[in-house]
Amino acid sequence: MPEDSDWEAYKVPPTRTPVSERTTSVPNPVNFFQTALSYVIDAPVTFVREWIERRQAKNKFYYYHQKFHRVPDLSECLEGDYLCYYEAEAQWRRDRMVDQEIVEIVRERLGACKQREGPNQFQNCAKEMELLAQVTKAYQDRYGDLGFHGNARTCLMKQKHRMMEERKAAQEKESE
Repeated sequence: MPEDSDWEAYKVPPTRTPVSERTTSVPNPVNFFQTALSYVIDAPVTFVREWIERRQAKNKFYYYHQKFHRVPDLSECLEGDYLCYYEAEAQWRRDRMVDQEIVEIVRERLGACKQREGPNQFQNCAKEMELLAQVTKAYQDRYGDLGFHGNARTCLMKQKHRMMEERKAAQEKESE
């Protein structure tokens, strides 16, 4: 840009914007309505919201997942204690869902390993295959043959029958 710039071509805007003069003495109804709306609706709502936010800022809770305390197993419930039965049943259902998710996560890891390794999957994914076999066997031992309507009582009976069969097999092995 040349040193001797033409100030008429590049005019500086005025430093103050002129205020329009009122031509009437009657107040503007829009301004009145906006002010009334602000005091009647906006101010109380804003006050309540800020009050709630101040209260919540003191007690911050971080929810990652819901934590349930462990309840007694069905075998530990007293006879006729229906509340204990209900809590044990709910605990069993939560445990079953967790075990299902564990099996699914291990299965997904094996699938990702197979996808990643390609033709070398049998060598490089042997550890994941072994883990999946262990997890699915444990899940099948605990929840297999219960069906969709399985509950804590039938699972406990299945566990009892399995333990009795193992004892019987051990006794027969000793007697030979």
